[in-house]
Amino acid sequence: MMLDHLHRDAKLIMVSRGVRAFAFSYLNVVFAIYLNQLGFSTVIIGMVFSVAYISGALLTAVWGLLSDRYGRKKILILLAILTILSNTIYIFFSHLFFILLAVVIANVGAGGSAGGGQGGGPFNPVEQALLAEKCEPENRNLIFSINSFVGSIMGSLGALASGVPQHLQEQWGWEPIASYRPLFALTALFAIALIFVYQAIGEEHRPAVMKRMISKQSGAFVTKLSLLGIVDNLGAGLIGPLVSYWFFLRFGVELKSLGVMFFLSYFFAALSFLAAPVIARRIGVVRTMVFSHAIASVLNILIAFAPTFFAAGIMLVVRSFVAYMDNPLRESYTMAMVKSEERGSAAGVTNLARVVPFGISPTISAYMMQSLSLSVPLVIGGSLQLINDCAFYYLFRHLKPPEEVKPRSP
Repeated sequence: MMLDHLHRDAKLIMVSRGVRAFAFSYLNVVFAIYLNQLGFSTVIIGMVFSVAYISGALLTAVWGLLSDRYGRKKILILLAILTILSNTIYIFFSHLFFILLAVVIANVGAGGSAGGGQGGGPFNPVEQALLAEKCEPENRNLIFSINSFVGSIMGSLGALASGVPQHLQEQWGWEPIASYRPLFALTALFAIALIFVYQAIGEEHRPAVMKRMISKQSGAFVTKLSLLGIVDNLGAGLIGPLVSYWFFLRFGVELKSLGVMFFLSYFFAALSFLAAPVIARRIGVVRTMVFSHAIASVLNILIAFAPTFFAAGIMLVVRSFVAYMDNPLRESYTMAMVKSEERGSAAGVTNLARVVPFGISPTISAYMMQSLSLSVPLVIGGSLQLINDCAFYYLFRHLKPPEEVKPRSP
């Protein structure tokens, strides 16, 4: 079994990813709809997501830097504590000020998965650096893919839980607003469990020397990757954060149906994570990332013109199989191309470059949905992602990770 050879700490990291993914998944499905139930307009909802992603991007970069200085394990425990605080605020307060405060504190709900797929979020750069320490270079793509697979499988199961509010309303007569609160309470309980998981992970931390944040050698690579990440996530942010809300407005879909659709979406994404290292071994990491992502970009555009919920849902599920295949490969690729002592910083910087535009986009998307057309963000977002795919291939097609470079014959 491939899991038998995994380091014990790598397994614990995957357990933590799965727990977070389960919780973040149902929150990602219901959060925009919950805000709608509170009476907020589409533009305000978009603004909440933007605040979450932008603040999350800034803090994520900080967490990456601090993890190199003070230890990754300590930062992960701190993030779990902030998750508890954030969800406690959701349970007891519904004023816009407190909603914004909660999403800034931990980005849970709005922005919980940003930068890293299901269960990524602000934990992602710290987790990437810690996981890279627990695997050999030749197994890195596989281990990062398994980690993403665990996140997506648990995310698919979590998506089914998004139907809980509707069930509580229909079967138990709960008030609409109150019916969402058990999900926030469950997330806080999961975060408490995460603290114990992180405590069990071993780490021999050597504080990074206080000099340049990232060396020139790593800096050139990180800069190019970050610039492309801006374009890619400007497009992705027009689509992803409000996609469940788009289905809700476009087709009038109930929460249970959305839960099933996202369950299938995350399940097929999980299968793609297992396929990713196999395909990468055959055609290379860069080609795998570009080709899979380009297909997904085209599907984003086609979803905008789907005539029925069934047709749009099928395309979303198919898109999920190819859209996220690049996530573990990109994380592994980044860890391979920078120095080991700079991994937390590099992950933080690249996540910052990806999440800031991802954070700006929801407000723009919400304005387009309210003032122009519901489907305009899908078309523009997919087009921007296609531009990124072409540029990524041009810039990185000859830059291979160490495991793909054949040693020269003597």
